[in-house]
Amino acid sequence: MADAIADAFDTGVHALIQAGTGTGKSLGYLAPALDRCATSGDTVIVATATLALQAQLAKKDIPAALDAIEVVHGKRPATAILKGRTNYACLYRVREGLAPDQDTLLGGEEVAEAAKASGAGAESVIGAEVVMLREWAEQQLAEHGVADRDDAPSHLPRSWEQVSIPVRECLGVQRCPFGSECFVEKSRDEARKAQLIVTNHALLAIDAMHGGTALPEHDLVVIDEAHDLVSRVTGAASDELSPQLVERVARRALNHVDDDTGMQLLEAADALKSALDEAPVGRITEAGVMTQAFALVRDAARHAVSQLATKPDDRPAVMQGADAEKTQAAAAVKEIFDIAERMAALRPADVVWTTDRDRFGRWAHVAPLSVAGLMREAVMSTATVVMTSATLKIGGDFDQVAQTVGLKRKERVDSPSVEVDRAEESTELHWAGLDVGSPFDYRRQGILYVAADLPNPGREQMAPEVLAEVAELVWAAGGRTLGLFASQRNAEAAARHVRAQLPDLTILCQGDAQLPELTRRFIEDPHASLFGTLSLWQGIDIPGDTCELVIIDKIPFPRPDDPLMQARQQAVTEAGGNGFMAVAASHAALLLAQGAGRLIRRASDRGVVAMLDPRLVKARYGSFLRATMPEFWMTADREVAVQALKRLQAARES
Repeated sequence: MADAIADAFDTGVHALIQAGTGTGKSLGYLAPALDRCATSGDTVIVATATLALQAQLAKKDIPAALDAIEVVHGKRPATAILKGRTNYACLYRVREGLAPDQDTLLGGEEVAEAAKASGAGAESVIGAEVVMLREWAEQQLAEHGVADRDDAPSHLPRSWEQVSIPVRECLGVQRCPFGSECFVEKSRDEARKAQLIVTNHALLAIDAMHGGTALPEHDLVVIDEAHDLVSRVTGAASDELSPQLVERVARRALNHVDDDTGMQLLEAADALKSALDEAPVGRITEAGVMTQAFALVRDAARHAVSQLATKPDDRPAVMQGADAEKTQAAAAVKEIFDIAERMAALRPADVVWTTDRDRFGRWAHVAPLSVAGLMREAVMSTATVVMTSATLKIGGDFDQVAQTVGLKRKERVDSPSVEVDRAEESTELHWAGLDVGSPFDYRRQGILYVAADLPNPGREQMAPEVLAEVAELVWAAGGRTLGLFASQRNAEAAARHVRAQLPDLTILCQGDAQLPELTRRFIEDPHASLFGTLSLWQGIDIPGDTCELVIIDKIPFPRPDDPLMQARQQAVTEAGGNGFMAVAASHAALLLAQGAGRLIRRASDRGVVAMLDPRLVKARYGSFLRATMPEFWMTADREVAVQALKRLQAARES
């Protein structure tokens, strides 16, 4: 893997590298990346899927790789971690309005704990947490010079919103009274001095969308957990709008615009609510009541932006009080204008739809139909890119992933493990695909049991036969089960049934408590099982005999009423392709590979993946899905799976 990446850096050929669990892929790309930094002076961006993986790289993998590089080259390249603005506390928000009479005899953390313990309402808890976070940020400034959310005491998302600031509302380092101490600016300064910068997919997407302004100039890019890239980039390029959001922004602007303009914004919020209530939930494909409402919001926001605009010469050198409030209100209104304008336009490149999002009512959403063009023009064409993950070969090859990031379909070359794109010479977007395999012997370590005799799953509740199968398998494993279900309803139904059938075993279900707490209890109790939905399919790492059985209730196709997936599938079909295979089946294959990959996490692990959806072997697309999963030994005989689990249980007891 390291050799292939070094070769990609030398030749400029993009590389898609599948590296199975246990490969050590972090060191596989850090070694050649840091070697390049030390020998060529290049700047390398490493983009990960999650902040958790960023932390792992910073605290464990990068220090180890730097030690090795220093031994070989006598140099230690500078590295930095770079996150989005809202991951850092904003000192303006921290100090804004914090008067001396808000001080308390208790420390901030004690106030928050007291509010929770007393059963206080959400607003009281948030208020207490904000006091705690403000105190914490000041302490971090004094001791470390930076206040990163990952280091903060436990808090609610709404509490963090009170001490952080969106990009648009930032006053700027020159005009903020606390600009010289700004945590974000310090992180940017460190990144500009570094040769290896670790960031996340979302910031990579933001950099692509805004002309390279979010990341330092760089020569090479490594994208880890690349199977998640399209989803993360789509999320960063998406927007949403609600009547509550428009009204909240309008009220922020009221003190800075005339009465007519303020009233127009509030009336536009009401019009949006009426339109959302009247229109059916789902995709919006043509002009009508919803586009008219978006246009009203757009026009009202445009008038407000015009009134809120301040000439550069009229701005004070440092903003505080009313000046700062006006600037931030203007930024919030401009964001509403941009979103409403995008939704009203119904551009072919966008998908617009509405949902019943929460108890406060309906929301409107807009997302790009494809991110391939953005990735091709703003990422793949500007630097040599290496993409790596345990699951990049969808259906047995790299085609699908390559096309979603703007790389053309490849032609095969002499080596069966390497695939190169023969794009036009002018594009210079050649790519190679390499599967470096895994250190695990999946056929010896695991069994894939497909319950071929069960009925095909429906959209209604789980069939009694399926519930009975779940209980029998959990019994055979003596607990030690990770249940991956297509819906929360199915997870809860299975948990209720197994608890009734096996009262001596602990069955944890997502929603019973916070996921980290449930995961901790699952690991600590040797007979516990954990049932849940999408957040358990990837990212959770539980090696050893804590997890010897993974149950998957059905093939994880996207919801048939998902407007974005529907639109993408339709676009592929209209272009002459197979929309179902390119979108729905590929989505399911990726999740199946990730879910089945929860079983074997180290060389000594053993167990069974039980697939309770017979379509995996009976449907025509079954072989495509199986080609993406780990190569377990497969059986359709329930008794074989049950006896294998019982043997594992007996071996532990002996």
